[in-house]
Amino acid sequence: MREQRISGLVQLGLAMNTLATAPHWPGYESGISETEFDQFRAAEILASQKNGWFTIHEIRRALSNWAKSLGQAKVDRWMSKYTQTKSTKRVGIICAGNIPMVGLHDVICVVMSGHHAVIRLSSEDDILIPAVIAVWKSFDPEISQRCEWVEGKLPATDAVIATGSNNTMRYFEYYFSEKPHVFRGNRTSIAILNGDESEEELNALGTDVFAYFGLGCRSISKVFLPKGYDLQRIFAALFSYRDIAQHNKYANNYDYHRALWMMNSEPILENGFVILRESDALHSPVATLYYEYYSNEDELGKKLKEMKPMLQCIVGKNHIDFGQSQCPGYLISPMLRM
Repeated sequence: MREQRISGLVQLGLAMNTLATAPHWPGYESGISETEFDQFRAAEILASQKNGWFTIHEIRRALSNWAKSLGQAKVDRWMSKYTQTKSTKRVGIICAGNIPMVGLHDVICVVMSGHHAVIRLSSEDDILIPAVIAVWKSFDPEISQRCEWVEGKLPATDAVIATGSNNTMRYFEYYFSEKPHVFRGNRTSIAILNGDESEEELNALGTDVFAYFGLGCRSISKVFLPKGYDLQRIFAALFSYRDIAQHNKYANNYDYHRALWMMNSEPILENGFVILRESDALHSPVATLYYEYYSNEDELGKKLKEMKPMLQCIVGKNHIDFGQSQCPGYLISPMLRM
């Protein structure tokens, strides 16, 4: 049973790689039929029409990142950390919808731990995850019995995994705190530069900033810079991402915050597609990037300790490599001990 689940998940990763890269159905060697391939392509189009942030490019970015995480060696290493559950529990999953398929991680964790997933999708992302599960079922028919879709109020469950804003956290605590749970509020990610970065590294930082339009918790919303750092280096490195301004919703955010801060006489730097603003805050709005100077590593280390509960990841030397914030090297599981 466990081996079947692992094999099915690895096959799903291979299929996701095909869906991320193949312009047309490449044949049965891809692991999925032409009908399954076409059905997923139709789901992509529908999802992108429903949610303007879910462009085909960003959907396929998510598929590609998932495919990298579901390689045989990575899945084996992840699953080796857990023993087979002795009894099946019903685990409620309240999904977020900020980036494509962000709730899929929780579904995979629950199913792979041998439990039953009771899934309430976000209205912003209610097409892609079922489409992925449909592909997964072709490799592991048991998945059909492991996933249950619900709307509205979450039915009775033995445990809950819920993701939302800091505001919704109080509701999660009120309704579910007595159950085994994993609750996630707002988090963001930062980058730390020391001035020695190569142009290639700074260019890769653009992926960390602009992937998924900066809407993910792994998206870089702020950079810490050594005093005296030349901000033009960042602008030059990010220039290759300028086409992001062609996206209407992103451009609207850029125009809004540019106008707002200029009317308030806020000092900003902008180049037509991203606004840099010095700020002590962490969460920068879409189309903007906060920065803050630091004097020395000890001073910065103290700030990072204070920020730890609000951070998802850190990019920089001795941290996550530039360009890799959206590509975790292995699955981090919220599997519940019950």
